[in-house]
Amino acid sequence: MTRRLFEKLSPLNQRRYQAFFRNRRASCSLWIFLLLFFMSLFAEMIANDKPVMIVHQQQLFFPIFKTYPETAFGGDFDTEADYTDPYVLELIEPDGWIMWPPIPYSYDTHISDLEHPAPSPPTARNWLGTDDQARDVTARVIYGFRVSILFALVLTLGSCIIGVTVGALQGYFGGKVDLLGQRFLEIWGGLPVLFLLIIMSAFVTPSFWWLLGIMLLFSWTALVDVVRAEFLRGRNLDYVRAARALGVPHRSIMRRHILPNAVVATVTLVPFLLSGSVTTLTSLDFLGFGMPPGSPSLGELVAQGKANLHAPWLALTAFGVLAGMLTLLVFIGEGVRDAFDPRLVTR
Repeated sequence: MTRRLFEKLSPLNQRRYQAFFRNRRASCSLWIFLLLFFMSLFAEMIANDKPVMIVHQQQLFFPIFKTYPETAFGGDFDTEADYTDPYVLELIEPDGWIMWPPIPYSYDTHISDLEHPAPSPPTARNWLGTDDQARDVTARVIYGFRVSILFALVLTLGSCIIGVTVGALQGYFGGKVDLLGQRFLEIWGGLPVLFLLIIMSAFVTPSFWWLLGIMLLFSWTALVDVVRAEFLRGRNLDYVRAARALGVPHRSIMRRHILPNAVVATVTLVPFLLSGSVTTLTSLDFLGFGMPPGSPSLGELVAQGKANLHAPWLALTAFGVLAGMLTLLVFIGEGVRDAFDPRLVTR
């Protein structure tokens, strides 16, 4: 199937594909990143304080997907069953069995039977130890990795759509459109984003989508200059001027004749935008203006490492995860940049 998709690519894109995967560092980083991200998408099945599956009286139950009352297993209460309660386990195990995830803790599970006071060091039960609220660090890292990558992907996608659109309009039409657009970008880019976030956090409770919307208002400007320059150059090419003389609509000229060249410059910036988005979210969480309290966050883990210097595993874990994630993204970005470099591809 991969070979069929490769054969459908144009000869230029085939050379770019081969150039990227000839870079062993970039290709290995891509596969490692995709594997980690794919595993984080199923975080509920890897780290959870609820069983993955329960077989009771020849019936199947999936607590990670559906809430079951205690009465479903022969208990007394109609509230959700507490699967860590010995009473509930005694109801299930004599006539069934329970399949737990590899890490029997979720990101917000407070562990009450620790051998050492929180934050406790790594053990066989808690692979990376616990934080100062007796929560498993491994589970919080898995969930926090997923939140960071999803936030970065959505923010980068939205930034690309807005930035490419604005840059295309400025570069293609030029004149007053370009002049007014540049003056607006100068004013908009000079606004202090951090101060605005601090002020608005006093009125609105921060959330994933709230942060995403605020950051999207300012992150799209990074792509405008690159796309604008490509459209300023492309609108004066002979085939573009010929298409305009033949009466081809502006939208078709922009989309079919100029945009493919502008996309090349945009794609090379995407991995670096991803790493910048991850760093921004981590910084906001570290300062306390990011995700709501209790959310799985790498920035909150960094803050805990700073506040608990006597628990070095917190700082080391946060540093290792962030350094590994950003290193993979930078290596992927270098491979994409080299793959779209015409000098390297033709060579």
